[in-house]
Parts: sequence; structure tokens; C-alpha cells
Amino acid sequence: MRTKFYGWLKKLWKIALILLVAQLVYIFLLRWIDPPITATQLSSWVHGYGLSRDYVSLEDMSPSIRLAVMASEDQLFPDHNGFDVASIKLALKEKNKMRKQMRGASTISQQVAKNVFLWQGRSWLRKGLEVYFTFMIELTWSKRRILEMYLNVSEMGKGIFGIEAASQKYFHKPAKKLSRAEAAMIAACLPSPRKIHVQPPSHYVMQRYPQIMVQMDNLEPDEDVHKLLK
Repeated sequence: MRTKFYGWLKKLWKIALILLVAQLVYIFLLRWIDPPITATQLSSWVHGYGLSRDYVSLEDMSPSIRLAVMASEDQLFPDHNGFDVASIKLALKEKNKMRKQMRGASTISQQVAKNVFLWQGRSWLRKGLEVYFTFMIELTWSKRRILEMYLNVSEMGKGIFGIEAASQKYFHKPAKKLSRAEAAMIAACLPSPRKIHVQPPSHYVMQRYPQIMVQMDNLEPDEDVHKLLK
């Protein structure tokens, strides 16, 4: 009986080791190649929302959209190591006060970890894995690659993934030609892309995108931000 138990234990250990090596290789490969599919994209297709995407390089994205998502989602992106500790503390503080709308604390890096490697949800298991994958991509990828991946895999409307598909859908132009206002409008939908409409613009987008443009103006002179806009 004991021999059989140790046999199963040895098999489980081998499987765990294979999975560990496989995910490390996958993380490393994604420094250069795009993910063939993500759990969120697959879920969108299965639930009938469709799957429209077209991965493009960072150089084929307007500097305005790069600036817009940093201004709206993660203004400390060039400087942090994947986690915005101050925002996390504030989010926990507001949660303890039981406010109806909590401040977001997820960085662009965390959102990439979730969107590329995991599934949507709020379980402790998913959150723990998100921390691990965030650490790993910050360790092995460049900030430019993380930003490029974010803009390629983020959902920007029902069944619309990535800035190229969003730009073509909403403004009938390639992502490289997006204006500051257009970029800000797309960035405004990111908190809830299946509910917040870019075209025709929802009330939230009309209120939010001018605020994002102001934040873009304030953020643009930052030297580290400017390096990601080149």
C-alpha cells in the first residue's frame, strides 16, 4: 500500500515539474511571440461575443494610445516593479469602508498577467497566480513588451481584443493613426469594455475621455514615459 502511495506521489511530482518547466518556457517565449489564444478570448468566442483581434507591434500603435492607457490605467507603469503598493493600500482602505465603488489597484503588468495567463475572476487562487505571473513578466520582459502585450490582448469592446481591432472597429483606421482624443476614448472603456461603449460613446466615455486627455498632458513630459512613446 505504501509503495503504491509513493508511486502516485512520484508521478504527481513529475507532472508538477513538467508543468513548471512548461510555463517557464512559455513565459520566456512570449518575450518575442504573441499568445495563440487566451482564456478571456476563448470565453468571448464560446459565449457568442465573437473574437476580433489583430496583433501589431508597439511601433504600429500611435504614441497617443500608449500614453492614454498609462494615463488612465497606471501612471507609475514605467517606474514600478509590477505592483503599485500605494494604490493597493488605498484600495484595501476603501474596501474596509465598504464603499460601493472601490478604487482600482491593478497595474498594467498585473492586467497583462491576468489577461495572458489566467482567467477572469476574483478568487484568491487567481489573485495569487496573478502575483506570480506579474513578478515573472517584470523579471523576464521589458516594459515595452509588457505595454505592447497589454495593448494587444486587452478587451476593448464585446469580442474586440487589442488596439488594432478596436481602432478599425470604432474609427476605421489603423492603430498607428489614432488621434489623442480617439485614443483617450478607447482608454476610457477599459474598466468595463463590454458595458462602456466607445462608438456611439456612452455617457461615461464622454465624461471620462477629456479627463484622460488632461492626464496625458501632465504625464507626457516624464522622461521614463517619453521613452515608451518613441
